[in-house]
Amino acid sequence: MANITWKPEGRSDVVAEVRDGCTLMEAAVAHSVPGIFGDCGGALACATCHVVVAEEWLAATGRPGPDEDEILDMVEAGRRPNSRLSCQIRAHADLDGLVLHVPVSPA
Repeated sequence: MANITWKPEGRSDVVAEVRDGCTLMEAAVAHSVPGIFGDCGGALACATCHVVVAEEWLAATGRPGPDEDEILDMVEAGRRPNSRLSCQIRAHADLDGLVLHVPVSPA
């Protein structure tokens, strides 16, 4: 289990305990995190689960693979150096305390 914090821009933080193996997109949708939609259900076909990993957590979450990297170029809110798709990050004990920023897409 890992306690994960999502910080949606302009909204209240959402903190949840996430079971090992669950994607952080699945957990975000289950906890109604604003800005996380997961339209493709984790099939790596959209960018509606875009998050920005806090700098101190980059080593623990890893870098995007080639397919994820390509999809990240499509994020509406603009890709950032620490951008990830939360469908590609699975919870595990080493992520306990992870902080994910959820950017807001421009209107």
